[in-house]
Amino acid sequence: MRRREFILAVGGAAAWPLGARAQQPAMPVIGILGAAIPGDAEVARNLTAFRQGLKEAGYVEGQNVAIEYRWAAGNYERLPALAADLVARNVSVIVNEGGAPSVLAARNATAKIPIVFHTGTDPVADGLINSLARPGGNLTGVSLMTADISPKLIQLVSELVPKAKVIAQLLNPKNPLGEQTLRQLRGTSKGMGLELRVLEASTEAEIDAAFASLDQQPPDALIVVNDTFFTTQRDKIVALAARHAIPTIYAQALFARAGGLVSYGSNLPAAYRLKGTYTGQILSGVRPTDLPVQQPTTLELVINLKTAKALGLDVPLILQQRADEVIE
Repeated sequence: MRRREFILAVGGAAAWPLGARAQQPAMPVIGILGAAIPGDAEVARNLTAFRQGLKEAGYVEGQNVAIEYRWAAGNYERLPALAADLVARNVSVIVNEGGAPSVLAARNATAKIPIVFHTGTDPVADGLINSLARPGGNLTGVSLMTADISPKLIQLVSELVPKAKVIAQLLNPKNPLGEQTLRQLRGTSKGMGLELRVLEASTEAEIDAAFASLDQQPPDALIVVNDTFFTTQRDKIVALAARHAIPTIYAQALFARAGGLVSYGSNLPAAYRLKGTYTGQILSGVRPTDLPVQQPTTLELVINLKTAKALGLDVPLILQQRADEVIE
């Protein structure tokens, strides 16, 4: 497996003089605005990477910085109130967890408190920042450009299921990223002569209903795009894909590691580590507008050969050789 990371040079934070410790200001507070479920293993993994980046910038939770967590548990409608609560708490920095829904909630809640984000949309086109190099305003972070990898997901379908004619896409209609991703998928699928069928789901019951509808008109493959709610339901989605024997392509590696067929997407822990370093720099006095928004230069391909065998698929050797991780 090739390890790929963002590269960022971070200067150390200056220590307080011994004689000034009694006059130290109150410990700064970071607000984490999360769309996911607290305690989820993947969330814990990402937050560990965030704390590592924070430590590299000179800050350790509980020692010289406090962190307050607000979790929507997959319910995007709760995010605006949670963001407003962090603003009322007057935190020093807001860090979003969960992509576009949480960063938009934070942006709408404050134009003053610095926000460190990651999102799969184009932050310039979305009006979040002025440019990647000089964000302007109170936001900076990481642009994963998740929507831009959608064409690659369809190309993977064509390599894994060469005879595929009909592809389904699982879409959360409550995710602001959804429509942009759908446009990308429609354009690519049309260009390849494929029919794209959209399945919408924003609750557990709707996920069950979406998969049940596949029995009536089974597609040749399914694409599950990046969405925090889907991440919280990954075990259910992977199990349903297996039960219905549908070759499924995911936009996050954790799905393939949970038993999904194949995934292609950004390295989230690397993004969280970068967000940690940026947060530490902002706490040390750097303005968000002086921190360029970073973009990943490489993406991860993970293939689960155990699942491929269960589906009766032969994964081309050349595709296995391109993979960053092969699960056997």
